Amino acid sequence: LHSPMYFFLSNLAFVDFCYASVITPKMLGNFLFKQNVISFNACAAQLGCFLAFMTAECLLLASMAYDRYVAICNPLLYMVSMSPAICIQLVAVPYSYSFLVALFHTILTFRLSYCHSNVINHFYCDDMPLLRLTCSDTHSKQLWTFACAGIMFISSVLIVFVSYMFIISAILRMHSAEGRRKAFSTCGSHMLAVTIFYGTLIFMYLQPSSNHSLDTDKMASVFYTVFIPMLNPVIYTLRN
Repeated sequence: LHSPMYFFLSNLAFVDFCYASVITPKMLGNFLFKQNVISFNACAAQLGCFLAFMTAECLLLASMAYDRYVAICNPLLYMVSMSPAICIQLVAVPYSYSFLVALFHTILTFRLSYCHSNVINHFYCDDMPLLRLTCSDTHSKQLWTFACAGIMFISSVLIVFVSYMFIISAILRMHSAEGRRKAFSTCGSHMLAVTIFYGTLIFMYLQPSSNHSLDTDKMASVFYTVFIPMLNPVIYTLRN
């Protein structure tokens, strides 16, 4: 794991494992054993951990896009530009930001008053189903959530997009067909993982409210909480 690429992959695998572990065991218990009860504190912990690891994965994919940009566009300076200290910073910042935002978001959510039904119409403790149960004013909380999520999502997508614009431009300037093949092979798995993850989030959260279907949202949430962590190891082994 001394190579920067494998350092990032190991962190992505760790986040995927934690990400799935927060949701999947309880979800399977609900399905198989009809254990459809969760305590208030456990629900808060599940929401906080889910948000933290989902945000961390989103930002880690952006860090990995920058790593691929340096590898393709500045290969001679790769080991200098991606020194161990820089790699640690590119991982530490997503972890720190994601856990702070998740903690603050969870505190705001569970300081609300819940005076309606205590039945969460979802497979796990997610933000929108919880807000449907509260009798507090959620306007300011939703504005804060939208601002934080928007800044995080737009910045990470922008980093990925700009990185791959430079990468594609550099690949098209290569005269060797073998060099182009190796470059696409290096980036292909990451591009696929990014497309699946961001595409699912866009489908979930950026479609018009008139098109929202609770059942569709449930299936999409199962896809990105269970299947994407399972798919990522397969995707990143395809190039081998």
